[in-house]
Amino acid sequence: MPVAVTTVGLLLLSNVFMTFAWYAHLRNLADRPWWIAALASWGIALFEYLLQVPANRAGYTQFSLAQLKILQEAITLTVFVPFALLYMREPLKLDYLWAALCILGAVYFIFRSPAGAAA
Repeated sequence: MPVAVTTVGLLLLSNVFMTFAWYAHLRNLADRPWWIAALASWGIALFEYLLQVPANRAGYTQFSLAQLKILQEAITLTVFVPFALLYMREPLKLDYLWAALCILGAVYFIFRSPAGAAA
C-alpha cells in the first residue's frame, strides 16, 4: 500500500479517536467530575496514539515534518465538522467553510514544493 494512503488512513482513524477524546466528554460526562472525564479521555487517547505514531513514522519517509503537520490539520477539520454536526448536534456554520478554505490554502503552500525542498 502506498505510504501516502497508509499515512492518511491512519491519521484519519487517529483523528476520530482524538476528537472523541477531546470533546465527547462535553456531551457524555458533563454531569461527572472533571477527573473522570480526563481519565476517560486519556483511555480513548491511547488508541489515537496507537494509530498516530505509526502514521507519522510511515509518513515521515515521504513527507516533510511541515507537510505531516498540515496534513494532520486538514484531516482534523474533516473529522471535526461531521463530529460537531452529527454527534454534538452543533449548528452548521459558514465559519466551517472559511476555516476549510484557510486549511486548503495551507495545504497548497506546504505541498507545492517537494518534501525537503527549499521554497
